[in-house]
Amino acid sequence: MMVIQHFKEYICIFIILFVCYLTYLYIKHIMYREVLKVDKKNDLRIIKTKKVLFNSLLSLMKEKNFEKIKISDICDEALINRSTFYAHYEDKYDLLIALFEDQRLSLLEELEGENNESHFKEYIMKLLGIVIDYIDDKKDVYSAILLHNRNGLLIDFLIDVIERDASERLKGYKDIKESNLPLDIIVKFYVGGIINIGISWLTRSENYTKDELLKFIDRLIPEKI
Repeated sequence: MMVIQHFKEYICIFIILFVCYLTYLYIKHIMYREVLKVDKKNDLRIIKTKKVLFNSLLSLMKEKNFEKIKISDICDEALINRSTFYAHYEDKYDLLIALFEDQRLSLLEELEGENNESHFKEYIMKLLGIVIDYIDDKKDVYSAILLHNRNGLLIDFLIDVIERDASERLKGYKDIKESNLPLDIIVKFYVGGIINIGISWLTRSENYTKDELLKFIDRLIPEKI
C-alpha cells in the first residue's frame, strides 16, 4: 500500500510540474509575440520618422541652399523635436547622405529591370530613357534643388549611381570588348553626356519632348563603338 501511495504522489507531482511547464511555455510565447509587435511598431515609427525628415529636407532644399539650412529648420518643417532628430542622425550631413542613399536605391530599382540589350547602343538608349523618366517624375523637386544648390550634390549622386550600373553591364557586351577602349573612359564619356542632357532637359523652359530628345540622341550615337 505504501508503494502505491508513493507512486500516486509522484504522479501528482509530475502532473503539476508538467502543467507548470506548459504554462511557462505559453506565457513565454505570448511575451515573445508582444515583443515582436512592439519591434514592428518601432520599425514603422522609425520608417515614418525618416520619411518625414527626408521630405522636410527636400522641401527646404527647394527654397534655399543646403549649407544655409539648420537642424532647427528641419525639425520645424518635420514637426519633431531635436532629440528625435539626433536619435536617427548625427547632423544634417548624415541626413543628406541617408536621403541620397534612399534616392540611389530608388533609381537602382529603375535601372535593375530586365536587361535584354545585347549591344552598347541599345543599353545607352534605354539608360537615357530611364534617367529622363526618373528626372521627370521628380521634376519639381530636382529643378528646385539644382536652382538653390549649385554645389553639385544632386549631379554627383546621379553620376555615381549610373556609372556603377553602366560599368557592370557594359563590360559584358561584345562590341565593348572589341572596341579595345578602356571601359572607364567609355562609361564616363557617355554617362557624362546622359547626365548633362537630363539636367539641361530638366532646367530649360524650351524643353523638347522625351521622344524628340531620344530621336536626336539615337542619331548621334554610332551603331558600333
